[in-house]
Amino acid sequence: MNEILRKSDAWTRREMMSFAAKTFLGVGLVPGVTAAEAFVGSPSRRPTARNVIYLYMSGGMTHLDTFDPKPEAGPEYMGDLKAISTKADGVQISEYFPGLASQMDKVAVIRSLQTTQGAHEQGNYYMHTSYTPRGTIKHPGLGSWILRHEGRTNRTLPGAVCIGGGSRGSGSGWMESKFAPVFLGNPNEGLRNSVRHSETSEREFNDRLALANAFDEEFHGRYDQKKVRAFNDMYADALRLMRSEDLNAFDIGGEPGNIKEMYGANSFGQGCLLARRLVEHDVRFVEVTLGGWDTHNNNFAAVEARAAVLDQALTGLLKDLDQRGMLDETMVVLATEFGRTPKVNQNDGRDHFPKAFCGLIAGGGIKGGQAYGASDEYGMDVAENRVLIPDFNATIAYGLGLPYQNIIHSPSGRPFKVANNGQPIKELFG
Repeated sequence: MNEILRKSDAWTRREMMSFAAKTFLGVGLVPGVTAAEAFVGSPSRRPTARNVIYLYMSGGMTHLDTFDPKPEAGPEYMGDLKAISTKADGVQISEYFPGLASQMDKVAVIRSLQTTQGAHEQGNYYMHTSYTPRGTIKHPGLGSWILRHEGRTNRTLPGAVCIGGGSRGSGSGWMESKFAPVFLGNPNEGLRNSVRHSETSEREFNDRLALANAFDEEFHGRYDQKKVRAFNDMYADALRLMRSEDLNAFDIGGEPGNIKEMYGANSFGQGCLLARRLVEHDVRFVEVTLGGWDTHNNNFAAVEARAAVLDQALTGLLKDLDQRGMLDETMVVLATEFGRTPKVNQNDGRDHFPKAFCGLIAGGGIKGGQAYGASDEYGMDVAENRVLIPDFNATIAYGLGLPYQNIIHSPSGRPFKVANNGQPIKELFG
């Protein structure tokens, strides 16, 4: 045993713990980066939201073809696309969203977003973290900030989950790995590596667990460090989850057929359904990603297809949350890294455009049926109430009651805030 432990010094701590979990127990560990930090502060206000379902439109969603149509701009900007009226007085959206039009009384559309990032990776990271990428540090996503400030509500389930692959800025960054989200690929597969292998009996499992603990004991004694303890905590969380009835939250198989159909028979729609189930079981933050918005070519055909998926899933989600009495405490956010050029290019497409684009927020204390801010007559620039990315994220934090003005120091002593120096849009709240 001593020889094994001496050789273990050549491994990274992650490799050792991951090997032990997979070899002895057959379970996987949650990815993340372990770190220490200091925090001083208290909630900034009484929260109107408890949970967040964050829908991320990867690729840069066009604003003119979705939630900021310009029907008078002409075909070189709008093609043949029409704007339609909605249940929100005076708020029109694209004809690609007939379902959402009936739910707009629950939604606030922000039409004056602006970013400093015009490339996908950087824009994605900035939207998720409120900080521009740096080679010397990784910044935490919103889910990790929620867990760092308030912890998990359900002590068995993970506090944050990303469905559909997640984004570069979705992780825990410089925070401890216990604040990292769990990443899921296919929502229909549930949480993989979370069930004891059928060929391993309970007795065999317990024997292997005892052996793993014996294997770890001297290592933990020699290296009683916060980083090592964090992986041990994560190890224990995996075991606790395996034996919990709450694990069923990840299984959408038991949902009625009509509910599944309401969300749409595709990965994004079923991901939104899974998000509702997880929030119902007190998971604080769930992100669901829908890609395919990078429409440099054939913009209208591509957007129509993506919009059909989004329209059904988002409409179903808002209806479902509302009918279950969950919308009041669940903030539904729709975001993307940047907009797309208002003027159609020679390939019938739209290119990257950071100067003006849209986002949506519903539930969690948001006053629905409104459009905040405005772009100019062609969607070329912000004309009213400019909202920067940190402001958008500060609005989410404000709804959750997070202390968005307070500072947390990273292990290297750098000061950070949940939304950088962003200021919330308080007018959005009822």
